[in-house]
Amino acid sequence: MEISLYFDPVNNDSRQAAAPGSGAWLGGQIVALDDTFDEDDLAQFDAIIVGGNEDRGAVNNAGCGQAPDAIRQALYSLSMGFWKLRIGDLGNIRPGENISDTYFALRDTIFRLLRSGVVPIVIGGSEDLSYGVYSGYQQAGRIINLVNVDARLNYGGAEVQSPDAANFLSSIIFKKPNSLFNFANLGYQSYFTGTATLEVMNKLFFDAWRLGVVRQNIEEAEPVIRNADYLSFDISAVRFSDAPGNGNASPNGFMGDEACQLVRYAGISSKLSCIGFYETNPTLDPHGQTALLTAQMIWYFLDGLAVRIDEYPDDKCDNFVKYIVDSSSAGSDMIFYKSKQTSRWWMQLPVSREKKKDHCRHLMVPCTYADYQLAAANEIPDRWWKAYQKLM
Repeated sequence: MEISLYFDPVNNDSRQAAAPGSGAWLGGQIVALDDTFDEDDLAQFDAIIVGGNEDRGAVNNAGCGQAPDAIRQALYSLSMGFWKLRIGDLGNIRPGENISDTYFALRDTIFRLLRSGVVPIVIGGSEDLSYGVYSGYQQAGRIINLVNVDARLNYGGAEVQSPDAANFLSSIIFKKPNSLFNFANLGYQSYFTGTATLEVMNKLFFDAWRLGVVRQNIEEAEPVIRNADYLSFDISAVRFSDAPGNGNASPNGFMGDEACQLVRYAGISSKLSCIGFYETNPTLDPHGQTALLTAQMIWYFLDGLAVRIDEYPDDKCDNFVKYIVDSSSAGSDMIFYKSKQTSRWWMQLPVSREKKKDHCRHLMVPCTYADYQLAAANEIPDRWWKAYQKLM
């Protein structure tokens, strides 16, 4: 079955109308894909937009299913930038008779795009669509790291029967077989988050970064995002004054420029293979401010993707400096790598040959120079410890 059968394609007239002119504007450069395109040609694209106009799983945000077209209109009016990217747009997934049908269509679409080496840019819709994205990774046989930028931890316990925007993480964690290696939240707000949920995160050696901690030094979020295969961004993580078009918007949150910086980190990361933008609600956004911010975030993701460098530490690679720290706290040497090209840091986990075979993609943990300094002072970095516990 061709994936085009899942979609209502983009209307070319509205696409061109959104662009101020031809050529340098995204509306004139993004290729609208319809049922005439050959699926074998997917690999020619660097990124493909997937609209998810589904909000049956929304919580206090009905209407967010209208977001894909509103965001597109804003996105197509933006400049192309100095990029050599080929971007496609599949249009919007037709909502199924049941929401599980929509998840199935999204799962199949993500699987095929990943198989073709294309980066899907999912525009929601409610954030439970992340469950469909995760299922696509499962179908591809990948064990992944999921990073969620959100004011809340969307966890509802082991008893959750079907996912919605407030509990989809439970459906991911408890789905068997499980394909989640690590989960990290960026920007949770303590008054929205139960202590029991934080205790679960700690027991699973997952990461949860409070809003104030991230904003204090936003560059510390870069290695967290660099470790992600999939980044899910809930616009409610952005404060109301910058993103009013959301039923769960709060006076506190990231500023608009900070949100753009976070997703640019995702674009730069060669590990990240999918990104999703969720919960923008045009019915609560009369001036289109939130749709425009989401479009600008997608622009910054593409700007990062355009300069992405495929680098991964290796003993045989001359592009890295290797540091060996004698650490009695860890019980073995701690090995760090620093890129000569980008000055980014990684730390290597000591594991058995069997574990190395099963989890080869997770043995190099992105980190910062500060983590190296901790190790040099005979302290174990928290990133190293949590990742190591998952491999024991």
